[in-house]
Amino acid sequence: MNALPEFKLTGVALPKDAPKMLDEVCEHFVEHAEVRRTENAATLTSEIGVAHMRLDGGRLFIDLACPSDGALQMSRTVIAEHLFYFAGEDPLELTWSEPATRTRLANLHEVTVVSAEDVTPHMRRVVFACADVNPFIGGGMHVRLLVPPKGRTPVWPGLRDDGRIAWPEGEDALLVRVYTIRAVDAERGELWIDFLQHPLPSVPTPGADFARDAQPGDRLALLGPGGGDLPQAGTIFLAGDESALPAIARIAAEVPAGTRMQAIIEVADAAEEQPLPTAGTLDVRWLHRTTYAAGARNVLARTTIEALSAVDGDTFVWVACEREDVRLVRAFLKGREHDRKRIYAAWYWERDNT
Repeated sequence: MNALPEFKLTGVALPKDAPKMLDEVCEHFVEHAEVRRTENAATLTSEIGVAHMRLDGGRLFIDLACPSDGALQMSRTVIAEHLFYFAGEDPLELTWSEPATRTRLANLHEVTVVSAEDVTPHMRRVVFACADVNPFIGGGMHVRLLVPPKGRTPVWPGLRDDGRIAWPEGEDALLVRVYTIRAVDAERGELWIDFLQHPLPSVPTPGADFARDAQPGDRLALLGPGGGDLPQAGTIFLAGDESALPAIARIAAEVPAGTRMQAIIEVADAAEEQPLPTAGTLDVRWLHRTTYAAGARNVLARTTIEALSAVDGDTFVWVACEREDVRLVRAFLKGREHDRKRIYAAWYWERDNT
């Protein structure tokens, strides 16, 4: 990022509870940006720019500064989408000094299904062809998958005046889900995404349903990438459940030779274990939920915390799993004053909302 960003934009948000909104922003973005917090303000610094937010009279004032117009528009959209997500059902007004231009999104990539196969009984891999895979190499690991209705020509999203994505509606409504890019094959121009096939029949799984029924030639799009950069360290500690397994596998596959890794991975049973090839060294401990006592809770968090007690301060700690488990691990790391720049601890799902 340039030292002196040239593209700037201001906004004003009027939420029901502005201080709570700022707290939510800081808790979430701490895994995606450098967050500096004071009592009534916060500054978020990332590769695409700087966002400064301050409380005043029940409002949240926002100042964005970015090195390019594209980064500025992306930053506005990221902030807008998250503010409305944190607001939930509560009212929220959001205005900007300049309205967003209703054009096709710059980070939208059309892709085509090449193949689909089961990796384990509950993990299915879909391979996509993409005209330009370069944005997905070495950067953020996560994308939003946009699946159009069967039998209809895709209608892709633009932008609303408030910076949020203007999603197609009615018969053109898209299925939208967040996934991890498992691997990038630059030579073939292909991307892999692994989809967990949830074993509980009572849980709606539209993303998994897409993967189960995907056919070569199916058209869809990816929005991104963003978030969850590959950790850069000589020693890495990894912990997560099935939702994080694609990311853990990608990290292991892309670290340089000589990298030392330790991983704790929770899956349903031994059949869900996967080989994790790497140029580094990897010591894996698999946890099987089928062996837990009835009503057991936070087993992954407790096991992770126990293992972290023997980890030194130079180790990069990467954790992704259920929200309550992540909060327990974060609290432990904060208590031992582990370097904030050597931590990625993000929740990928929430138990009460599964």
